[in-house]
Amino acid sequence: QVQVVESGGGLVQPGGSLNLSCAASGNIPSTYPMAWYRQAPGKQRELVASITNGGRTNYTDSVKGRFTISRDDAKNTMYLQMNSLKLEDTAVYYCNTGGGKASWGQGTQVTVSS
Repeated sequence: QVQVVESGGGLVQPGGSLNLSCAASGNIPSTYPMAWYRQAPGKQRELVASITNGGRTNYTDSVKGRFTISRDDAKNTMYLQMNSLKLEDTAVYYCNTGGGKASWGQGTQVTVSS
């Protein structure tokens, strides 16, 4: 079973930036896409961005142009560079496969506040 550990969250002012990291372990099928999810207070978990084994990316409309997903296969690590952060980006951010096949980690808290 794939296991993940998220890190890099924190408190940031609107317009600021954060770079999240996701360290993965276990037997990850090479064809599986990887993804970042987030869950804001009072809302269900949503898919934020995904990346295929070939490097093809997808983003939810609300983060397009501001967030960039990437991965380093040699380090078994995925990243989410978040720029121009907004109040509505406040959430716990999780990483998993595109289909949620890995065990869910604790996530990393991102708080955007003035």
